[in-house]
Amino acid sequence: MTEKYKILSQYVKDLSSETPDVETYIYVKDNISKYLLNIDITSKALKNRMIEINTTLKFEDKEISEKKSFFEIVYATIIRAEDTVDEKKELEKIILCDVQNKIFPQIEKCFLDLLHNSGYPEIKLEKKVDFEKLYNERFN
Repeated sequence: MTEKYKILSQYVKDLSSETPDVETYIYVKDNISKYLLNIDITSKALKNRMIEINTTLKFEDKEISEKKSFFEIVYATIIRAEDTVDEKKELEKIILCDVQNKIFPQIEKCFLDLLHNSGYPEIKLEKKVDFEKLYNERFN
């Protein structure tokens, strides 16, 4: 099967790690297991069948707490859809599943580097993200 899109470029658009002080760092180090990973995907049509896809990963404590760190990466991917892609649903699947499956290993590496370089070397993303499953769950 031929690809229905081509990745033209990908890059880190924004990277953020915020830990306001040493007390917060120590608190977060002890409580980071409570942090949850959130993934958000947006897209914007460009010229000539090109699309900018922004994949945002946030790792944060959802509980109300004075002491919090915040970690976020926005990863941009520029693709060109083939002329044969003419249905919105097909394009949606390319953006939300196919491209994500291809680029996520790189995003995950960048994000883990951010966490490790922010003083949390023990952090691992235990679960594999199943973009196919997430995509299909949107319709149920």
